[in-house]
Amino acid sequence: MVVALIEPLPADPFAVMNTVGLVAFALVGSTKAIREEFDVFGIAVVGLVTAFAGGVTRDLLVDRVPLALTSFGEIGLGILGVALAIGLHSALESPDGHPITLLSDAVGLAAFATAGAIVATEAGVSSFGVVAIATINAVGGGAVADILLDRAPFILFDDFYASCAVAGGSVYVIVGGIGGMESTAAAVCAAVTVGTRLTAVTYGWSLPAAQMLGFVRDEPRDSQ
Repeated sequence: MVVALIEPLPADPFAVMNTVGLVAFALVGSTKAIREEFDVFGIAVVGLVTAFAGGVTRDLLVDRVPLALTSFGEIGLGILGVALAIGLHSALESPDGHPITLLSDAVGLAAFATAGAIVATEAGVSSFGVVAIATINAVGGGAVADILLDRAPFILFDDFYASCAVAGGSVYVIVGGIGGMESTAAAVCAAVTVGTRLTAVTYGWSLPAAQMLGFVRDEPRDSQ
């Protein structure tokens, strides 16, 4: 049913997904830096790291020169996202929690999960490798940006985020495994990822901590 509702992507689905992901994640990362009152250079650094770190890691894993180092157009897309974030901040009182930013984050997550799955498939890695690289491409930039912002990467706790990319990458493998076209697999991957993420945000989904499951005791962090 999902496949029937999604129009096939253009001839190069990777180019589409990569473009969308770069702009969306540069916007999201820059918004976080603005909230922390970084200067303009710091805002640009965090925004570009959010946009590029996952893709650079993806390319290194499949043994190719990172696209960010081979095309100025890639950097231009990241700068566009940074500029959009600054403009959004000047127009809105709380842009980091605004639906536009939340939607951009979900769309960027979906786009990069799909781009990672496409690159991994073309590199000939295993099904597990496709899912892993899709997830790394999707969440790697945000994790590095959080480190720059001096906080633990939020994908490791209190959110249902990386799991959305895992779901999208898994669906990509399944659709490809049953003979689906690359464009169809990409469209379904993106739809599942963004749909799952938006649902998680709407209903406040999160994975349980070990303490919640009763596996370990909930001890004070400063107990030493």
